[in-house]
Amino acid sequence: MSVLRLAVQKKGRLCEPSLALIKACGIDFNSRAQQLTAPAYNFPLEFFFLRDDDIPGYVHDGVADIGIVGRNEVEEKGFPLRIVENLGFAACRLAIAVPAAFDYRGLEDLEGKTIATSYPHILKGYLEEQAVKADIHEISGSVEIAPAIGLTDAICDLVSSGSTLLHNNLKEVETILHSTAVLTAAENLTEEKTAILDKLLVRIRAVQRAAKHKYILLNAPDSKLADIVRILPGMKSPTIMPLAEKGWSSLHSVVHEDDFWNIVEQLDQLGAQGILVTPIEKIMY
Repeated sequence: MSVLRLAVQKKGRLCEPSLALIKACGIDFNSRAQQLTAPAYNFPLEFFFLRDDDIPGYVHDGVADIGIVGRNEVEEKGFPLRIVENLGFAACRLAIAVPAAFDYRGLEDLEGKTIATSYPHILKGYLEEQAVKADIHEISGSVEIAPAIGLTDAICDLVSSGSTLLHNNLKEVETILHSTAVLTAAENLTEEKTAILDKLLVRIRAVQRAAKHKYILLNAPDSKLADIVRILPGMKSPTIMPLAEKGWSSLHSVVHEDDFWNIVEQLDQLGAQGILVTPIEKIMY
């Protein structure tokens, strides 16, 4: 029987959420420290624990069949990989930053300057598109200190909260790329491995849907049921059950996280009582 080989980050910001996602899919495995590979116990999956910037190459070369990696690494390496799912976590952006004292007015101010980065391929393409000529200085780590030690005039690095830039007296001036974790796949998976991947995607999507929704239960007067159903459609329609107290019913439904507070406010105005909200583990189809 075929086993799907999954490359994940050995350590770093994608490691824990990647493994948490797989565990939420009901897949059991052991990820002991210093371990390079690990089999899943109840699903045809094998883990390869790698550096994040090595994952696109391993998938492209067929050493791994699929990989969880930042979109920024996929774009930087430039391999023709399929992105089969946007996983949504580890959101960040690749941005250009300059010293806080730099009187920055636009991209033309970078003309002739030196920029330190761990993403020379993406930065080079961006500068060419913007018709800006600058010297790119490739650094594999601690990019943010380059201007302070006089190595470069600016940097191009990943930014999430921006606190690292502030700590190093830098300010963000241009965003080049928005990135999140993605699931990539090799182009030439066998039919059997494609079938395993499809089963894995069903589980991943069920977990992702659940993370964006809440299960809501409430009691409401029967006279307001029609109004409540209009604002609380659920996956198809709410479940309505009569209560022992005449004239009242219990409604069960699902609401999207983005709409939750607005809906709760409307429910309160319509006389809903005993509103209970719980997380959902998985939503199938």
